[in-house]
Amino acid sequence: MPTYKLTYFNSRFYAEPARILFHLAGVPFEDIRIIHGDGTWEQIKDKTPFGQVPVLNINGFEIPQSTAIIRYLATKFGYAGKTPEEQAWADAICDQVRDFMAVPFKDIVVAKRVGKTEEEVSQLINEGFVPGRDAYFKIITRILEKNKSGFLVGDGITFADIVVVENLTTLQKNQLFEASKYPELAALREKVYAIPAIKKWVEARPDTQY
Repeated sequence: MPTYKLTYFNSRFYAEPARILFHLAGVPFEDIRIIHGDGTWEQIKDKTPFGQVPVLNINGFEIPQSTAIIRYLATKFGYAGKTPEEQAWADAICDQVRDFMAVPFKDIVVAKRVGKTEEEVSQLINEGFVPGRDAYFKIITRILEKNKSGFLVGDGITFADIVVVENLTTLQKNQLFEASKYPELAALREKVYAIPAIKKWVEARPDTQY
């Protein structure tokens, strides 16, 4: 039986969809959380495949990069889509989320960490983030409206739903998503979080901003 170890910082962000997939599938894993400032990251950084986390270890075999980890687990546990076409769409949606998060949101996080003024952060949000977010939300909403099942792909949950929902939660925790303004997206999140195994984990997991 495989032994899984998932290493990431003590936050949700890039590792949380993988954690949710483990809980959804009922597969035990070791949730290794690096605490900023305790020296652990400096000790293990150069030992990771790409010098970054998350990293998934399966009986000593390591998989880096969050998207690769999520796709691997989703395929192994049966949440990647029921056909090659569904799998391709789930992949495409996750790539869209990653494209969105790679620049506009990351810029805000970095600006806050380096001590930019509230005015500077607000300017980044209004001029850089909001247009990209609104375009991204429009795309995801259109997919939901077209699919009709309440999920993004096919008639059941896939890793695409989990990635999008966790992204929404991160945005909400940073005052960048108001559920009342985006009912379709809010409904997706409620649907995913209502799944018993996911609900149990979400209620018990550490509450982090990112």
